[in-house]
Amino acid sequence: MFFSHSIDIWERHPELVPGALFVQGIHKKASVGAQVERLSAMATARLANHTESELPEIQAWRAVFAKMGLKPTKYRCASEALLRRLRKENELPRLHPLVDLCNAVSAAFAIPVAVFDVAKISGDLEVRFATGTETYETFSGEVEHPEVGEVIFADQSGKAHARRWTNRQSSRSAVSASTTSALIVAEALHDMASQDMRTLMAALMHEVAAAWPEALSKARVLTRSKARFEFPAA
Repeated sequence: MFFSHSIDIWERHPELVPGALFVQGIHKKASVGAQVERLSAMATARLANHTESELPEIQAWRAVFAKMGLKPTKYRCASEALLRRLRKENELPRLHPLVDLCNAVSAAFAIPVAVFDVAKISGDLEVRFATGTETYETFSGEVEHPEVGEVIFADQSGKAHARRWTNRQSSRSAVSASTTSALIVAEALHDMASQDMRTLMAALMHEVAAAWPEALSKARVLTRSKARFEFPAA
């Protein structure tokens, strides 16, 4: 199986710096509380002098959302939504150890991080423009069709695993208690994205290994010339 961004996405957003990590052997019994607290403290420290919307990582995503015709205050990238919640409620949501850990890394770096259950993905996963024929499953059980031209994460069966790029993931591939293998994707667009993505991916590898010492993982920062990340099928 491969994860990639379409040529059209690279042409429209040459500043994009994605990172991908595959992990196999995770389980719900891992304890990540201390890690989440440490990473959350890093995020809180950044928010001490700036609101989330003032951070360069978030400003870059806001600019992209505006270009896509999305009102940035209505549709937020995942990392902005997490930072906003952290600032208002002083905590991040707790769902599953892997999701909790990735959310904390996302908040600490102010970079969107998505987590997908590999077993729920059919064939390759690509970030591309929607044709309007794809189906997207909400967490409330509804089925939606992304708008034509909307940026989505789509597999080969036409299932959309995320809408509006980094705005909202689907329930279909959400990590659950039965998840054993996951694909983690981070994406940045700001001026320091290349350097920050390498730091983020190294941190993510370290945190995952600490929580699941027996798990197998591989990671890579992607570029336009090396845009495909290969990972095993579940």
